[in-house]
Amino acid sequence: MGNCCSDALGGQQAVGGAGGGPAVFKNGGAGGADANEVVSQFLRSRCYDGLSSQIELSLSASNLRDGDVLSKSDPMAIIYAKRRDGTLEELARTEVVLYSLNPVWITKHKMTYRFEVVQPLVFQVYDIDTQFHNVPVKALKLEEQQFLGEARCALSEILTKSTRSLGLQLERKGEQGHGLTNFGELTVQAEECFGSKTSIEMVFRCSDLENKDLFSKSDHFLVISKIVESGPSIPICKTEVKRNDLNPTWKPVVINMQQLGSKDNPLVIECFNFNTNGKHDLIGKVQRSFSSLEDLHKSQSGENLFIPTAVGHNCENKVTKGQIFMDKYCESEQSTFLDYIASGYELNFMVAIDFTASNGNYRLPDSLHYIDPSGRSNAYQRAILDVGDILQFYDMDKRFPAWGFGARPIDGPVSHCFNLNGSTYQSEVEGIHGILSAYMSALQNVSLAGPTLFGHVINSASQMASDSVTQNRQKYFILLIITDGVITDLQETMDAVVKATDLPLSILIVGVGGADFKEMEILDGDKGKKLETSDGRIASRDIVQFVPMKDIQNGEVSAVHSLLAELPGQFMSYMRSRKIQAT
Repeated sequence: MGNCCSDALGGQQAVGGAGGGPAVFKNGGAGGADANEVVSQFLRSRCYDGLSSQIELSLSASNLRDGDVLSKSDPMAIIYAKRRDGTLEELARTEVVLYSLNPVWITKHKMTYRFEVVQPLVFQVYDIDTQFHNVPVKALKLEEQQFLGEARCALSEILTKSTRSLGLQLERKGEQGHGLTNFGELTVQAEECFGSKTSIEMVFRCSDLENKDLFSKSDHFLVISKIVESGPSIPICKTEVKRNDLNPTWKPVVINMQQLGSKDNPLVIECFNFNTNGKHDLIGKVQRSFSSLEDLHKSQSGENLFIPTAVGHNCENKVTKGQIFMDKYCESEQSTFLDYIASGYELNFMVAIDFTASNGNYRLPDSLHYIDPSGRSNAYQRAILDVGDILQFYDMDKRFPAWGFGARPIDGPVSHCFNLNGSTYQSEVEGIHGILSAYMSALQNVSLAGPTLFGHVINSASQMASDSVTQNRQKYFILLIITDGVITDLQETMDAVVKATDLPLSILIVGVGGADFKEMEILDGDKGKKLETSDGRIASRDIVQFVPMKDIQNGEVSAVHSLLAELPGQFMSYMRSRKIQAT
């Protein structure tokens, strides 16, 4: 398990595979209502990013078509990333394997896996002509070689297999259905790099920090960044904001070793005084490696913070009386998000759509539910596609529960949770396109009504999650709610959400249209205080993410990223809270 230098209880995860992504630390009495969101925006402006994991791809093939007349083919494989505009970006080439129709290539390619985006890959195999065998593979002109076949998949399709291995049939464009179509099989094997599993948990404490506020004590937080050879340092972790405290002790943070490369690489730890305008005051900083941080913990001594100051053309360090201490340093190897997925855990996608009258008549172009004859997606369709296209890879049977709320079925009362497919008993539909088809069919078979209530659909999702726990199934549920309006059952919704925090469930809310979504932000633990039920029960973890659809339009993907980026962390927080191990 590595070296653990403290008996203190572990805390929230901060960064990387072992921790399930960067923890956006909740207020819990330590920070203001929007403090952590402002800090998150501050870090994003400095290139702070979400969960990533280093993956190594290996390729082999079998039963390739023989491109040579007098001998067997000499195959080489190329890996491409498919960009959003459809063009291909070459990532790597393998070596040439001589005289083989069943090559196993030695060359491997490392790439970064990101949960919140689809990463389409294209693989091409060529027979390299004998006259080019002494030419470096990077210098080979592909138009001079014989094309043997092509295969495509998303990186997620490989990583969700229990063996992390995927067989793909090689194809040639324009040749399907015309003569021979079996051009062999390409096998892609993915391995998560060891650094993704090694993490370091730390507890930081400061003393005698400078007070920057006039009428109260300063509100401090730490940012840990790695120093790069060129350009500014890159943030990899942050603490929560500690209110009104000049001697703060922060919650534990966990950093994944893959983001550092080596324990000897330099880091900078900066202490800031929080300001709501995002212009945070630098109180001081220290520069150390992880190895020296471990030494700092062992010595139980502090180190003085310094502030760089310009003196003429030189920069000198002004040492402050404030000190930083390392109260805990614990290095361990832990299961990653991808370890759980490979061991059989699924992310089950569910969707609930707002059918209240404020959306407008779907037959009119100004309606949020308008189905454009040209095929252009409306906001509801766009949200389903943007989120569903990513999550579908983690749901093996691709049967998705789909509900509507706020509508009146034919000859019936207003329903705040009805099956989108019209069935009385079965809520599941087949695939993402099944959701879209059921949605368009429902528009023609219900009357838009109201009010906007979330409690019913959240309780339905919670019941499914609860049943799954009872049946000991390896499932984690994700409910996407798409709505155009302000909810009218805020307290009931908060009660339902807090209850759901003890279940394997996360809730994504997308706001469409121009309504005021302030109440939605109350539900999002990143943007408000911790949720509390009407009887005083506090949410055990953050499971709600909210984003307005206007932030996703015009081809941008940043809002979708922000909506999905915390899901691995929420998944991991549930697994760890229940002491569930990846097998």
